[in-house]
Amino acid sequence: MRSEVGTTIRWSSLIAALAAIGAVGVAIGLGLPLLSVIMERRGISSSMIGFNTAFAGLASIAAAPLGPKLAHWFGVARTMIVMLCLAAASGLCFYIAEPFWTWFPLRVVFHGAVTIVFILSEFWINAAAPPERRGLVLGVYGTVLALGFATGPLIFAMIGSQGVLPFAAGAAIVLAAVIPIALARNEAPRIEEKPRRSFLRYVFLVPTATAAVFVFGAVEAGGLALFPIYAARTGFTESEGALLLTAIGLGNVLLQIPIGLVADRVKSRRILLTLLALIGLAGSAALPFIVGGWWLMAAVLFVWGGVVCGLYTVGLTHLGASLKGADLAAANAAFILCYALGALIGPQTIGIAMDIFGTDGFAIALGFFFSLYVLLTLGRMIFGPARG
Repeated sequence: MRSEVGTTIRWSSLIAALAAIGAVGVAIGLGLPLLSVIMERRGISSSMIGFNTAFAGLASIAAAPLGPKLAHWFGVARTMIVMLCLAAASGLCFYIAEPFWTWFPLRVVFHGAVTIVFILSEFWINAAAPPERRGLVLGVYGTVLALGFATGPLIFAMIGSQGVLPFAAGAAIVLAAVIPIALARNEAPRIEEKPRRSFLRYVFLVPTATAAVFVFGAVEAGGLALFPIYAARTGFTESEGALLLTAIGLGNVLLQIPIGLVADRVKSRRILLTLLALIGLAGSAALPFIVGGWWLMAAVLFVWGGVVCGLYTVGLTHLGASLKGADLAAANAAFILCYALGALIGPQTIGIAMDIFGTDGFAIALGFFFSLYVLLTLGRMIFGPARG
C-alpha cells in the first residue's frame, strides 16, 4: 500500500495504531464497571459514584487539546508510550489507594492519558491509511475499538473485582501495546509544525465529521447506559435485555469493515453519513412498535448498533480525507472532544426524556440526536463547501 505522498506503508505502523486503540478499549471497558462495583462495595453512594465517573469525561475534555501539543514537542510514538505507561501505573494505583478522594485525581490522570493515546492512535492510522483504502483501514480500526470495549467487560466477568488481579490484567494489556508502538516508532507520523488554527476552530472546520462523533458519543453512552432500564420497562427480563445489548455490540463489531468498504467507494461521504443517520433515526422510531418480539428487536438493534458505530468510522474517514499533518492531529483531538461531550450530554438528555415522556422517551431522545445530524448534513450538502 502507498500513501498520498507515495511512501511505502508497513503493516507494523498499522498494527501499532491498532494495538493502541485496542488497549484503550479494554482499559475503558474494564475500568468503568470494575471501579463502580468496588465503590458500591465500599458503601459509596450512587450519586458520588456518578460524580467520580463524570471526572472521566471531564478529563477527556481537558486532555484533548494537549495531545497534538505533546506529540509536536516529543513525537507521536514517544508520547503514546509515556501515556500508556502512565495509564497502567494510575490504573494500578486505584487498587493501592484507599481514601476515596484520591480516586478523583486518579480518574483525571488515567482517562487523560487514555484520551491522548486515543487521539494519537487515530492520527497515526489516518495518516498511514492509503487514500483509496482509508475506509477499509478505519473500518478495521473501528472493529478493534469495538472489540476492546467488548473484551473489557468480558475480562471483568471472568476474573471479578476482588484483589489485585483485575487491575494487574488491565495494566498488562495496556503495557503490551507499548511493544508494537516501540517497534514502529520510526514510522510514526511527525507533527513538524503547529496547527494553523486555534483548537476550537477544528470543531467547526469539518462539522460533518465532528457532529457525527458527537451523535455517536451521545447515543452510545446514553443508549447503552439506559437501555437496560428501557428493556425492563418494556417487559424484557434482565437476561433478555443483556442479550439485546449483546446484539448491539455484535453490530458494532461486525459491520464496521463493510461500512468502511462502502466509504471507500462512494463519491460523497456526507451522503453516506446522512444515510447512516437516517437508518439510525428509522431504527429509533421503530423501537416502540417492535418491543413485543425479541428476535425482531435483536435484528433491528444489530443493524442499529452497527450504524451508530458507523458514524464514528465514516466520520473519521471523512476527517482524514479532508485534513493532513498538524491540522489532522488537531482535528482528531477535536473529534475526541466532541465524542466526550456527546458522552456527557447523551445520558442526561435520554434520562430527562424518559422522565417526561415515559418509556417512549428513550426512542424520542435517540431520534432527536439523529434528526439534528440529518439536518446538519443536508444543510452542509446544500450550502456548505464540497469536501471528499
